[in-house]
Amino acid sequence: QERIAQWHEQSGRFTAELRDFKNRVLGAMEAAEKEREALRAEAEGAAARVDRLEREVDFLEAQNPAPPCVEVDEALAGKQPPAAKQRKNEKYTPQSDCSDTIASIRAMKILKRFGSAAGLWTKDAAGSSEKIYVFDGTANDTVFVFPRMREFTLSSAPRRAARIRLPYPWVGTGHLVYDGHLYYIRQQGPFQVIKFSLANKTVVDSSVFPAEEQIPVFGLSPFTYIELAADEEGLWAIYATKENEKNICLAKLDPASLDIEQMWDTPCPRENAEGAFVVCGALHVAYNTRLPSRSRVQCVFDVSGTLAPEDAALVYFPKRYGSHSSMKYSPRERQIYAWDDGYQVIYRMEMKKKGEV
Repeated sequence: QERIAQWHEQSGRFTAELRDFKNRVLGAMEAAEKEREALRAEAEGAAARVDRLEREVDFLEAQNPAPPCVEVDEALAGKQPPAAKQRKNEKYTPQSDCSDTIASIRAMKILKRFGSAAGLWTKDAAGSSEKIYVFDGTANDTVFVFPRMREFTLSSAPRRAARIRLPYPWVGTGHLVYDGHLYYIRQQGPFQVIKFSLANKTVVDSSVFPAEEQIPVFGLSPFTYIELAADEEGLWAIYATKENEKNICLAKLDPASLDIEQMWDTPCPRENAEGAFVVCGALHVAYNTRLPSRSRVQCVFDVSGTLAPEDAALVYFPKRYGSHSSMKYSPRERQIYAWDDGYQVIYRMEMKKKGEV
């Protein structure tokens, strides 16, 4: 009976202690919940202030645009370049009826984070295929292929993707998929453009790029020497040489033979450039800072001379992670596939006619 009485006494004491502990835990949980709500409210307020600040910055940028770098035909005529450079800087005759230019970035979508900090992802710029091609890193020999955007978005590992093993390793992030072929820059030896058939998995053609003493085309992307781009006019090569090391050069390529049809010395500087793309025959160069900030197109060079300086869209790219290592324009979809510090981002563009206010 004494032991039973002792057990009842201890049981009652333990029950009281457990009840007190439970009350203290409930009080602590209520206090933590209140603190969490307060922190969430502060975070929402901070996010609202950041959004308001970004809108104010956007307004100031729109009110004080950077000076465009659109070169005018009269300026070329006034300089009277030597006969040897007439073919290099002569006016370009458009091959399509494209008369659009970028008005603004209409929307952006951060798809996922995949692979290394630098790389590129793209679709076929000329065909109707929905396949996604991924070049992870700045030097490799394997390309990942996803059948559609959905599979790329949902896939958490590259093992679920098909692989294309290239005969020669690639370097940089300036490669391109165009009309069923992969155009890429060979890693070793002189800078060589390789044309690789995606259907036959064989090299169709190759060409050593005829530019002496090449240097990285973008000041903030030292791994890219040649940036291949596609638009409504066809295939382009963006590059730089020591002969004109301060500015970026542009060349029109024949996608069938890889021959250079025309070349231009653009007024767009290499310093602080991070990427470029071509839209309707106009080169757009995006700039940033060495400490990643808001990047912005600050130089536009129209090879046909139909884009007036006041019509050049000096657009900016919102909400950045780091720095663009690649920016691939899709003329079929009118959007840019960008690789931003390991994040795959889509920028949808608002277009307008050249000369339209």
